[in-house]
Amino acid sequence: MDEILEINTKEIPVLALRGLVCIPGTFLTFEVTRKKSIKAINVAMETKQEIFVVCQKKLTNEEPTVDILNNIGTIAKIKQILKMPGGIVKVLIEGVCRASIVSTIREDEYLMVVAEVVKEQDIVNNDENIACIRNAQEAFDNYIDFIGKIPEELIISVLSEKDSGKLADLITANIPLDYESKQIILDCTDKIERLKMLTAILNQELSIMELEQKIHNEVQNQLEKNQKEYYIKEQIKALENELSEGDEEEGTNDLDKYKKQIEKLILNPKSKEKLLKEVKRLSRLPFGSQEGSVVRSYLDTVLELPWTTKTKDKLDIKKAEKVLNHDHYGLEKIKQRILEILAVHKITNNANSQILCLVGPPGVGKTSVGESIARAMGRKYVRISLGGVRDEAEIRGHRKTYLGSMPGRIIAAVASAGVNNPLILLDEVDKMGADIKGDPASALLEVLDPEQNKDFKDNFIEVPFDLSNVLFITTANTTDTIQKPLLDRMDIIELSSYTSNEKFHIATEYLVPKQLKKHGLTKLQLKFSDDAIRYMITDYTREAGVRSLERLIAKICRKTDKAILEGTKKTAITLKNITDFLGSPIYKDDDISKAPQIGVANGLAFTTVGGEILTIEVNSMEGTGKFELTGSLGDVMKESCKAAMSYIRSKRAEFGIREDFYKDTDIHIHFPEGAVPKDGPSAGITIALCIISELLHIPIRSDIAMTGEITIRGRVLPIGGLKEKTMAAYKHGLRTVIVPKANESDLEDIDSEVHNALTFIFAKTMEDVIKNGLTMPIGTQKDADFIVPEGKKQRKINIRQ
Repeated sequence: MDEILEINTKEIPVLALRGLVCIPGTFLTFEVTRKKSIKAINVAMETKQEIFVVCQKKLTNEEPTVDILNNIGTIAKIKQILKMPGGIVKVLIEGVCRASIVSTIREDEYLMVVAEVVKEQDIVNNDENIACIRNAQEAFDNYIDFIGKIPEELIISVLSEKDSGKLADLITANIPLDYESKQIILDCTDKIERLKMLTAILNQELSIMELEQKIHNEVQNQLEKNQKEYYIKEQIKALENELSEGDEEEGTNDLDKYKKQIEKLILNPKSKEKLLKEVKRLSRLPFGSQEGSVVRSYLDTVLELPWTTKTKDKLDIKKAEKVLNHDHYGLEKIKQRILEILAVHKITNNANSQILCLVGPPGVGKTSVGESIARAMGRKYVRISLGGVRDEAEIRGHRKTYLGSMPGRIIAAVASAGVNNPLILLDEVDKMGADIKGDPASALLEVLDPEQNKDFKDNFIEVPFDLSNVLFITTANTTDTIQKPLLDRMDIIELSSYTSNEKFHIATEYLVPKQLKKHGLTKLQLKFSDDAIRYMITDYTREAGVRSLERLIAKICRKTDKAILEGTKKTAITLKNITDFLGSPIYKDDDISKAPQIGVANGLAFTTVGGEILTIEVNSMEGTGKFELTGSLGDVMKESCKAAMSYIRSKRAEFGIREDFYKDTDIHIHFPEGAVPKDGPSAGITIALCIISELLHIPIRSDIAMTGEITIRGRVLPIGGLKEKTMAAYKHGLRTVIVPKANESDLEDIDSEVHNALTFIFAKTMEDVIKNGLTMPIGTQKDADFIVPEGKKQRKINIRQ
C-alpha cells in the first residue's frame, strides 16, 4: 500500500459504482454485472490488483463512461474475487487512498484513466484539530445512542482515533449515509474541513431521526386514543342494550329516514337501488368515521334535490312584454325575439330545447335581460358566473372519494332554486379556460344538449338527473372564444351598443331614479338637467353600455348626500356646475382630425367592448426600401399590410408611381396606441388607401370611415361586426362609411337611428375605395397645392413618374 502512496500518478483501470462510495482505509463488498466493470477487474488482477473505484453521478446511467463519474475516487486493492452463476462477480476491495482523474486513456472495452493520488498534509495537533475531533466524537456518540447496534470495536476505534482525516473516513464508512453525502466527504481533501462536514451531517441526521421518532410517537398515541374511544363507545352501547335503557330505534332512525325518503322518490329502479346500497353501506360503518360522514353528506345532498318539484309557468305574452319594456329601454328587436320564443313555449310547452346566448359588449344589459325573462315566465332565477372557471369538476362535480367533495355548479344551482325547472343564467360563458384539470366548456356540451341532459350524471350524485326542464340562458361578450361545438348548441341573440339618444333615455328613466333611491335622495333634493346628462354621455363616457354613466350618476349622488349633511337642501346639476362634481371632461377633443391629411385614414374595428375608430398612419422617406409596421399588430393585420403593398406595386403604373419606388423609399405603417394589441381581417382597404395617399401626395377625406379586407388583386372582402363598427362611426361624428359590397344585406341589423344618420358607400374593388376615399382623383394633384418641407416635396416628385 505504501507503494501506491509513493507514486504520484499512474495508469489504472476504473470500476464505476452505482450508489456505493469506497472510503480509504475500509473494506467494501459488492457484486459486479456490467461487462466493462468485469473487464476492468480482470485487467487489475493481471497487474498489481489495483483498481480505481469511483461513484457515478447518476444511478440511471447504464453504460459507464468517464464523463458520468465523479472526479474524486479511491484507489483500492482487490482482496478477493468470487465468480457466481449468471456472469456475476462478487468482489471484496480495500480502500487505500484518495485520487482524482487526470485524463482518460480508453473507454472502449473497459475504462482506463491516469489517476493522481491526493496527498493529504499532516495536521499539527493544535486546539482547532482537538476541538473538531471532540465534536465529531460527541456527535457520533449521540448518533449511536439513538440508533444502537454498533459494534464495540468500532466505538473504541472512533474514540481512540486522533487523526481528524482518518476519523472522518472511519465514521463515514460505518454509518448508513446516502451515497451523495459520502461522496461529499470523499471529495473534501482538507482533513479538518472533512471532519467539520461530517459533524454537521451527523447532527442533521440526528435531528431528522428525532423528528421521525416524535411523529411516530404522536401517530401511535392517536391510534391508541382512537382505539380506546372506540372500545369505550362499544362498551356503552352494550351496556345500554343490556339494561334496555338506550333507545334502540335511535341508532337506526337516520337509516330508516333515509330509506323512507328514497322510497318516496320517483326514480328509476337502478337509481333507487344505488341509493339503498349507500344506506346499507352506511349502516356497516362505525359511528363518526370519515367515510360515514361522506356517505351521509352524499345522501343528504341527493335527497334535497327537487326531483319532482317544479313551478308552473305563467306565460302571458302581454304581461311579458310589459315586464321587458319596464326593465329595458329600446332593444326592440331583442324583445320581439324573446317574445316569439315565449310564444312558442306557450303553445308547444317545449321551448327548453332552445339555449339562448346573449352576446354583446359589457354594460348593455345581457344579465338583466335574462332576469327579466325569468320574471316574465314566473320561474326561479339562478345565476352562475363561469368567468375564469378552468376545472371540469366545477360543472360535473367532484367524485365522492375524499372529504370536501361536492356536486358541480349546475346541480348546486338546481338545489338552491328548489325546483327542477328554474331559469339558469350561465354568465360569461366565453371566459372559461382549460388546464390539466379538464375542459369545462366540453363538460357544458352535455348540460346544454337537449338530447343528452335528460340523464345528466353529476360525478358526485352518480345517479342521472333530468335537466331538460331547466331553461338555460348564456351570456358572452364575443363568440370568438367559445368552442364551436358549444356555440352550435346555442341560439345567438346579439345586443349592440347604445346610441347617445338611447343612453339619455336609459339615464333619465332608469339610472337616475335607481341611484336616487339607492342613495336616499328625492327628485326635489337632486335634479339633473337634460343638457347635463347629454354632456356626461358625450364628454365623460365612451362605452358600449351604461356602466360608466351609472357610476358618474352615483358619484354625483354621493357628493349630494355630503352636501345635504353640510346644510345644502337642493342641488341642480347643469352644464355650469357639472365640472364641480365630476372634474374636467375626460374626452375634451375628438381624436379624429377635421381636416384631410395625407396618409391618415379612419378605420373601423370591432372589440369585445364594442366598435372603435382605428386611426392608421403611413409615412414615407428616402431609404433602402424598408417596410416597417408598428402598433402591436397581430399576424392577420400584418398580412393585410403585405397584401395591400402587393396590390399597390401591381397597380403602380395606373397610379403613376415610379416602377422602382420600393427600392429607395422606406414606408412606415403605424397604428396609434401601440400598447393595445390589434388584429383582425378588416383593415386591408384602409391600409392600402393610406399608402396610396402617401405615395401620391393626395389627402384622404377626414369625414369618412371605412372597413373591409383587401386581396392582392384588389377585391374587397366582407367583414364582421358591421353593427358595432357603424355605431362607432356614428358616435365619433363620421357620417360617411365605406363598407364591402358583400355586407349590404347586413344593414338591416343596424339601429335605425344610426342607419338614417349615415351614408353608406359599397365597395366591390379597391378602385371604389380610392374613388370615394381620396379628396381628388389620381393624376389631378399638384405638388404646389400642398405646403410641405422642401425635402419631402422633392422626394414626392421623384416617386411619381
